[in-house]
Amino acid sequence: MTSYTVTTHTPVGKLTLIEKNNLITHCQFTTDPLHVDKTSPLLSSALNQLDEYFAGYRSEFDLPLTTSGTSFQEIIWATLRTIPYGEQWSYQKLAQQVGNPKAYRAAGSANALNPICIIIPCHRVVLASGKYGSYAGGDDVKTMLLDLERN
Repeated sequence: MTSYTVTTHTPVGKLTLIEKNNLITHCQFTTDPLHVDKTSPLLSSALNQLDEYFAGYRSEFDLPLTTSGTSFQEIIWATLRTIPYGEQWSYQKLAQQVGNPKAYRAAGSANALNPICIIIPCHRVVLASGKYGSYAGGDDVKTMLLDLERN
């Protein structure tokens, strides 16, 4: 198994990206020092696409991804990728989209466990009231990401 890791600084803080077998498996907020385990063309592309996203030039990511979760989590994470750039869905709408409207709490839990933040846009899911709810990167980061996509 080939594995590469890079930690980089972004406008919303440090992110660690992990690639295994030519697939991105993680993009997570971290407080770890900047780090490059080994570089790869895929991680270079991911970093470039993140730079373009933060600069306002990219609204969709074109990267091979893989996740590892329960079947429900996998469905939720796949559905997150269908939320259009600049839109916000409630947890209830997310649950409805997967055919289980009463499972909005479970949808919220799956959303919170998303291993590939920003690229799989879990930040686009908010409470039914419109309030943001919690976010792994913090409320300020969620606000920054949503504002970036609104403008």
